[in-house]
Amino acid sequence: MTSWLRLLIIAWLAFGSALGLARENVAVDWVAAAELPYEAQRTLVLIRNNGPFPYSRDGVIFGNYEKRLPLRQRGYYREYTVKTPGSRDRGARRIVAGRADEFYYTDDHYRTFRRIRE
Repeated sequence: MTSWLRLLIIAWLAFGSALGLARENVAVDWVAAAELPYEAQRTLVLIRNNGPFPYSRDGVIFGNYEKRLPLRQRGYYREYTVKTPGSRDRGARRIVAGRADEFYYTDDHYRTFRRIRE
C-alpha cells in the first residue's frame, strides 16, 4: 500500500511540476501606473483604446512559458511593446494584458513582472 501511495505522490509532483500547477498563485510586485515610464503609460492608454499600435507584434498571444504570471489558458494574455528611447529594435519593455483587465509591466524581457495598479 505504501509503495502505491509513494508512486501516486511522485506522479502528482512530476505532472504538477510539468504543468506548472504549483505556480498558480504567483507572487508579483505592484507598481502604480503613474510610476511607470512615460512610454509605458502611453502604451497602457493605447491598450485601453484598442490602438493604433506602432508595432506589428503588439497584441500577439503571450504564452507565459516562464510561468512568471498566474497560469491561465492559452490566449488569456496578450503582449504589447513599450517603446524604449534610443533602442533600434523593440527593446525589452512590455506590458502584458490579461482578459480580466489586469496589466503587468516588465522592463527586462519577461524575467520579472510588476502588476500595474491603476
